[in-house]
Amino acid sequence: MSSTLTYTPIEEIPKIRDDLRTTFKTGVTRSLEWRKRQLYQVARLAQNEVEAICDAMARDFAKPRFEVMVAELAAVVQRALKSAESLEEWIKPEHPDVPDFQKSWKPTIYKVPKGTVLIISPWNYPVILTLQPLIGAISAGCCAILKPSEAVPHFSKLLAELLPKYLDTSTYRVINGAVPETTKILELQWDHIFYTGNGRVARIVASAAAKHLTPCSLELGGKSPVVVDATYDMELAAKRILWGKCNNAGQICVSPDYILVPRHKQDELIKGFEKAYKAFFPEGALDDANYGSIVNDLHFQRLSALLDRSQGEKVGGVFGGRRDPARRRFEPVIVKGVDENDSLLEEEIFGPILPFIAVDSLDEAIDFINARPHPLVLYAFTEDPAVKERLINETQSGGIAFNDTFQHLAVGELPFSGVGESGYGYQFLRYSFDAFTHMRSSVDIPRSEERNLSLRYPPYKTEAYQMLGGALNTPIPE
Repeated sequence: MSSTLTYTPIEEIPKIRDDLRTTFKTGVTRSLEWRKRQLYQVARLAQNEVEAICDAMARDFAKPRFEVMVAELAAVVQRALKSAESLEEWIKPEHPDVPDFQKSWKPTIYKVPKGTVLIISPWNYPVILTLQPLIGAISAGCCAILKPSEAVPHFSKLLAELLPKYLDTSTYRVINGAVPETTKILELQWDHIFYTGNGRVARIVASAAAKHLTPCSLELGGKSPVVVDATYDMELAAKRILWGKCNNAGQICVSPDYILVPRHKQDELIKGFEKAYKAFFPEGALDDANYGSIVNDLHFQRLSALLDRSQGEKVGGVFGGRRDPARRRFEPVIVKGVDENDSLLEEEIFGPILPFIAVDSLDEAIDFINARPHPLVLYAFTEDPAVKERLINETQSGGIAFNDTFQHLAVGELPFSGVGESGYGYQFLRYSFDAFTHMRSSVDIPRSEERNLSLRYPPYKTEAYQMLGGALNTPIPE
């Protein structure tokens, strides 16, 4: 057990879940005003506790204050308020357009909460990746257990202290712990599980959920490629890619993982990276307060091993590639001449190492991408409509972002999801609400319909076949 973080006693976990289920059955979470009040409280937590949260993140892995405030806390406030503002519209029953003969049946879709849900969040962006699913669960009218990562003990401890000050503890609770506690949590039945993390653990989560037929949202990651078109501005591409790569020292699921660059443009692109790096970190990133640390020794050693085993050429110059194991500081490094069997292509890098793969055509780049599991996002720097069209139509990824990195996360009105190995289940604003909502279909057949329904009763007459099976005789276009 961490000296900082007190784990929830395992024997208490089933009771915590049961208490929340009891609360859910009272119907307290269904009220529009109650939901809005809780959403406002999430926003207040993010606004009021900036200093405490930034301090906890700095102590856990030296995360820059700017990144915490802009990429996490501000986004929580904005999305909590936007959800509260939109909620009345979201929860309205829908009345689908149906054929005239069915209109008297009053076909309706009711938006009902799934129940008591589980949110398991990771260490890399613990504020937004814990509270964003919670915003969806509150909006939907669910009760929720939050299981933050033990890899960021200061933050997870703080969350357990803050949540009761802002939210109703009969409906929202924090459970802290490591593998034994999480194992116990996953033995229980939940009405939805929202997990953010890696594919290995996602398989454990999905297998546990399957025993109870529990639906899941799995927000994973993968190796998100960057395709650079030869006609694009290499200096601008380098600047925008490097910024995306340096966010949280590359420890984010949408981090640019490797670059596919035209062979004859590789050196020009590298020069663009050198210029951008010198502008971002004039003295290098090793001691720069605007650049984060690796979260723990295990991840530092993993990244070091990947880089040390690489057969590619480490680019020198302004990219010193310095490392400080004692402080888990790991400067960004570019590696060129990487082939498909290199260590840097074995797994998601999830750190500040950026391999360059030289290609001779767009066909080669597309084939390279398609030979690998579907990434969470595909980045492409091109202004050529034909290139964009080919990448949209000939590749698969959770999302596709043109001419920037990371910034697509700022658009809350777009659904965010992986596909295949990068996960499944949508989130952000309305899509987070939908994730925790059951679309409950309803009809209400009036007594006056009995005359029209009489043909369905046995004994079946020829007229019944003609009327009720008429679609079988409908002409089908060639």
